[in-house]
Amino acid sequence: MDTFETRWRQLDWDDAGLQINAKTPGDVERALNADRLSRQDFMALLSPAALPYIEPLAQRAQQLTRQRFGNVVGFYLPLYLSNLCANDCTYCGFSMSNRLKRKTLDEREIINECEAIKAKGFDNLLLVTGEHKTKVGMDYFRRYVPLIRNYFSSLMMEVQPLSQQDYAELKTLGLDGVMVYQETYHEATYHRHHLRGQKMDFFWRLATPDRLARAGIDKIGLGALIGLSDNWRTDCYMVAEHLLYLQKTYWQSRYSLSFPRLRPCAGGITSASLMNESQLLQVMCAFRLLAPDVELSLSTRESPFFRDNAVPIMVNSVSAGSKTQPGGYASGTPELEQFEPHDNRSPQEVAQMLLRAGLQPVWKDWDHYLGRVSSSGSLCE
Repeated sequence: MDTFETRWRQLDWDDAGLQINAKTPGDVERALNADRLSRQDFMALLSPAALPYIEPLAQRAQQLTRQRFGNVVGFYLPLYLSNLCANDCTYCGFSMSNRLKRKTLDEREIINECEAIKAKGFDNLLLVTGEHKTKVGMDYFRRYVPLIRNYFSSLMMEVQPLSQQDYAELKTLGLDGVMVYQETYHEATYHRHHLRGQKMDFFWRLATPDRLARAGIDKIGLGALIGLSDNWRTDCYMVAEHLLYLQKTYWQSRYSLSFPRLRPCAGGITSASLMNESQLLQVMCAFRLLAPDVELSLSTRESPFFRDNAVPIMVNSVSAGSKTQPGGYASGTPELEQFEPHDNRSPQEVAQMLLRAGLQPVWKDWDHYLGRVSSSGSLCE
């Protein structure tokens, strides 16, 4: 059965980069006036030629966001269950080569974290672990996903890529969505930064969204780690190709896009291609014009200033008050962070920012009247 790999092999990385850089102001203006973007239009909006058009681009993105999503912005929080990892990646604080203290939460610690997160008002949770399939794999998930789901109305996951059968099983345990980022779509660069472990398998990771969709997972999150390759524009274009393929092939699933830029971490590298905040805003607006119905998410990796200005334009999902280490909410233990957050404001401060901008914070993704059922068989409260 075909996967996105088939389409990926038809794409030429260097040619895509040349096409993007060759776009003119006239190409940008045509894209801004198009009712529906073509691939060439999207390339124009990613191009250097589009940066002087950031104001009309942002206005168009905001108009489409309000039309589709109204004035609401969803809140979510990541819960880091473990920083154990069997991969060696040059850019990640969880990398196995970093000689730092490791921690995996047990049942009591998970309950403490869930209760601390609920006290903050969140009802939409993202579970995060390092990639260690023996100690933090399906046996661990079978034991603790139902426990966690009983606390929250919606549950997402960002862990190692799993099989279609595993995803189907996790769906029965209460899993709603999975975020899986390719990191970079440039194969040689990918291999240069993934030195040991299962994550070295570029194509297994590339086909993960296909397995998710075939397992019936409701929401699938995509993204590239901006700055890992030496051409962030081409990586962003490849994310768009991946999204368009998935929307056409698996229209039953919803999709989410994130735009993580490299952040400081233990043993981390510097960016191979720098994207400034104006360029990040440009890219996010371009994706809104390409995919008006897709959720755009912005995490605490970015600065308070950028988030305050970008969220009212095109973002409909944000994290706030995030801790990127196991046990970060209940005990504040100084375990290894995956990366250093930039926006350290409390959830209440971020919510107040949204209200001042005329937006409504929403702390959950689903409610009981929508028919979601917990693992115990009762309707989620």
